Amino acid sequence: MSTLRENAAHVAGGAGASETAALLRQDLDRLLAAGSLVIPQEPGGWWHQYVCPHHHTELVFHDDVILETVFACPHGCRIEGEAYRGAWLVFKHQSLARAALQAAAVYAAGADARYAAVAKELIVGYARQFPLYPVHPDAQGWMLKGRAFHQALTEAIWSTTLIRAYLLLRDQGVGFDAEEQAALDVFFELLATSMAEYRHILIHERNNAESNYTAWLNASLSCVHAARGEREALQSLIDGQGGFRHHLSIGVKPDQLEFEGSTYYHVFVLRAYLIAAEMAQRFGLDLYAAAGAEGQSLRGMLEAVADLADDQGALPALHDGPLARGPYAREIAEIAEQGLTIYGIAGLAPVRREAYRQLAAAGEGEAQLEALLYGKGTAGAEASSQPRSARLWPQSGFVLGRVAGSPLSFLADFGEHGGSHGHYDKLHLTLMHPAGTLTPDFGMVPYGSTMRRTWFAETASHNTVSLGGYSQAQHEGRCLRYEATDATVSVWLQSTDAYAGCTLNRHLLLTGDWLLDWFQVELTGEAQSIEWWLHPVVPPVAASEPAEGQVFPLQIAGAKHADGEATSFTVVELPVTARYVPATEVDALGAAQLKLAYPAGAGAIAHTALVQPGDEVVAVQTPGDSVNPSRALTAVLHRRMGTRADFIHVYRAGDPVAVKRVSADTVSLTVPGAEEKFVQLTQENGLLFK
Repeated sequence: MSTLRENAAHVAGGAGASETAALLRQDLDRLLAAGSLVIPQEPGGWWHQYVCPHHHTELVFHDDVILETVFACPHGCRIEGEAYRGAWLVFKHQSLARAALQAAAVYAAGADARYAAVAKELIVGYARQFPLYPVHPDAQGWMLKGRAFHQALTEAIWSTTLIRAYLLLRDQGVGFDAEEQAALDVFFELLATSMAEYRHILIHERNNAESNYTAWLNASLSCVHAARGEREALQSLIDGQGGFRHHLSIGVKPDQLEFEGSTYYHVFVLRAYLIAAEMAQRFGLDLYAAAGAEGQSLRGMLEAVADLADDQGALPALHDGPLARGPYAREIAEIAEQGLTIYGIAGLAPVRREAYRQLAAAGEGEAQLEALLYGKGTAGAEASSQPRSARLWPQSGFVLGRVAGSPLSFLADFGEHGGSHGHYDKLHLTLMHPAGTLTPDFGMVPYGSTMRRTWFAETASHNTVSLGGYSQAQHEGRCLRYEATDATVSVWLQSTDAYAGCTLNRHLLLTGDWLLDWFQVELTGEAQSIEWWLHPVVPPVAASEPAEGQVFPLQIAGAKHADGEATSFTVVELPVTARYVPATEVDALGAAQLKLAYPAGAGAIAHTALVQPGDEVVAVQTPGDSVNPSRALTAVLHRRMGTRADFIHVYRAGDPVAVKRVSADTVSLTVPGAEEKFVQLTQENGLLFK
């Protein structure tokens, strides 16, 4: 069955669409009243530098400002400097391209010709200005340089928005006179030439065809070919080396996740694919149904998004990528709308709803352009009533545990590092509840922040194990067991390359009532500090005593050899604020129970830790999440000095589970009002009910 839509330049119809268009028209009127739709004569810089150097929070951008020279941090800082100005200009250029597309969509939805004129003025204005921008002299050496921006990547993204606005106007019968068309022709030719040149560099000179850059260079060229009516050129782009089909085969794993293992870059590349498919559709070419060499597809990528989302519809911040950010939420909304409209993937309804919720919370208004262009014209959506199942992504290295009826679920990471966008986080665990995610990956700050390397990519910022305060090596773990039934999910993850002479085994057993996490660490050399980390979004409630003056020495890698091995380290001291006190009663092996609880905002989750003789469990003050790193959080650090550790933790929604160690390889678990259960850790199959 073909997935081609009736109209390539889609604008939703119906009462909901009319309401959305009216709100978007009011938003344009706000920008027009402010006189802010003025194209800067300066090119943009690198948006990642738009971050406060003190709070490491993204600076504030207002789209109704004509020119900004002092930039505000949400916490009151006032920042000046060329790097910040260049970053601000990126946002300004992008907002103007979006305004052009919004005006074209509002006109197409039935508004008066004034909005077509607004879109046309911006499109032609940029066509005239673009040749005047130099190939960027201030871009960093590693970048493919653009004209309107430091990066050709940013230029490619921006150009697709502008050209889609042009095509939508043209579809509505809006004409361009000879002088305007001549300026547009120059713009298209400059874009085509530069995008083709950068593709050659990536694909042939750098042998990096799988790069996410390539997907966006392809999308930009697809838009140029559509604007110029070049069917054969587009077909050649689709079928050639590094083209749509080839990139889908090498840039996406057979399990349908983008090869870098980052949720953000998965959405990023998927959005580029969908734009290319929209352009191909204009020539009757159906890329919506295309498949890669090992079955990779747009549908499969969209279904992966639906599966990865928590029960609220929020996507995890795996590897590099923001935990939450307005522009990212718009990108999520764009792909979710298309996944629902084109493929009917019901699991994307809560993803779309959460994206619009985040945008409204960020003050972005009630109506969104994505709903008008790609959806049914309204932002509302009903979630699927179908139970969500467990899933393994074997090539990408993620496993999702879900059991019907259980309020708890988990996501664990064991796969490839992820290249330049990877984190030192193998065997990381995210614990989720319908009320929200309790222990997320906290995401990544803009790359211009020093905290990218000094905290957010480090092992200690994730829910896994470190040794001596040092981060794991860049490596890949493995999944030795994954078994999902109607009643349980059992997972065994292993890493042998995180540290020399160290084997990490994380065993997870999810039932309809609780999650058992048994993390076993074995060293072949001298005794070391073995550190198990948990980063909840709310501070735990537990019996504790003060730990004044104590710190945890986090070792941050500095200079490196050519092979990547660190030659120097900087110590960052994280305050230890309390020592948690377990119960006085011990089991047959001398282990005591420590009861922790997380308040209702996280779903009232009870957490029982088994504290072995020689263990210590403390509260550590850490930076906050990537949205607000300056808001300190409290991490749970369970550690011991030795050559072996068994970190045994159990989670339950509601009352806590009583846990005892019966023998070296067996624990008992008792839920109030239920009979005692026994779980054995076996060398052959991991965790099993006895």
